[in-house]
Amino acid sequence: MLDLRQLRYFVAVAETEHVGRAAEQLHISQSPLSRQIAQLEKNLGLTLFERSQQRIRLTSDGRVFLTEAHALLRHADRLENLGRRLGRGEEGGLCIGYVADAMHTGILPTALRTLRDQRPGIHVALYDQESAEQFEGLRQRSLDIALVRTPPSEDDPDLNTAPLLRDPLLLALPAEHPLAGQEELTPGALDGQPWIAVGDSHDPAWRDTFVASCVASGFTPDIRLDAADPLTALGLVASGLGLALIQKSMMRGTTDGVAVRELPWHGGSVQLWAAWHRVDLRPVVASFRETVLAGRDDA
Repeated sequence: MLDLRQLRYFVAVAETEHVGRAAEQLHISQSPLSRQIAQLEKNLGLTLFERSQQRIRLTSDGRVFLTEAHALLRHADRLENLGRRLGRGEEGGLCIGYVADAMHTGILPTALRTLRDQRPGIHVALYDQESAEQFEGLRQRSLDIALVRTPPSEDDPDLNTAPLLRDPLLLALPAEHPLAGQEELTPGALDGQPWIAVGDSHDPAWRDTFVASCVASGFTPDIRLDAADPLTALGLVASGLGLALIQKSMMRGTTDGVAVRELPWHGGSVQLWAAWHRVDLRPVVASFRETVLAGRDDA
C-alpha cells in the first residue's frame, strides 16, 4: 500500500533535486526525509534517484513514477476536498475541468454566475487540464463535467458529450500593415507574410497543424514567432511583428494597433465541447450541466 506522505516527500525531492531544500519546504529534518525516500524505494523494489555527492536526480524509472505520483496526489486532494464538502452538507460541490477557451468565450463564467445565483453557498473547484486528463477525471469521478477542445470517442462506454461553441478564427494584423486597408484578402496576399503562430501547450503537433491549415487554404506562413496564448499573440501583432489567426471571442474590444479581417475561405475555428459521465451521482451535477448546455452556440 502506497503511503501518500512518502509520495509527497518523493515529489518534493524530485522537484528540488536536493534533500536539504526539500526538507526545508516540508519542515522536517534531512535524516527522516532520506529514510522515508529509502523506505519508499525498498517497498517498491525500485531505484528512484541517482545519488552523488553533488546532487540527487531522478532515474528514468523515477521520472515515470513522478508523473503518476503527481496524478495520484491530485486525485487524493480532490477526494479529500469532496469528503469535507459532503461533511458540510454542500451536495458535494462541483469539480469542473476546463480549457482556457471555456473562460474567454464566456461559456464557463456565464454558467458559474447562474450557479452562484441558484446555489450561492456551493463550493466550486476549477481544474485547468488537457482533454485526456479531464476524461480520466470524469471516469474516476473526480470531475463532474469537462469543457474540452476535442470530444471523447463517440463509442466511449463511460462518457457523453455535446458541442458548445464553434469560435471562428479571424485574421489579426498590425493596423499600419499595407494589407490592413483591404476589406477582402486573398490567400495569395498572405503568402510569405511574417506570422505569429499561437501554440497549444497540450498538443505537441500544434505547429504542424497550423501550417497545414494555412497551406490547405492556399498560402504558406513565414512563422517568425510562437505565442503561448491568443492575448500574447495580439500584443505581438499590435507591435507590428506579424500576422496571427485569433478566435473571434478574443476580439471583443480589439487591441489598439490591431486590424481584424474575416477570411471566409479559411474556415478555421476553435471548438468547445462539454463531456460528462453517463451516470450522474448527484442532482447538482445534472443541474449544472443543463446550465452549461443552455449557453451553447447553436449557430
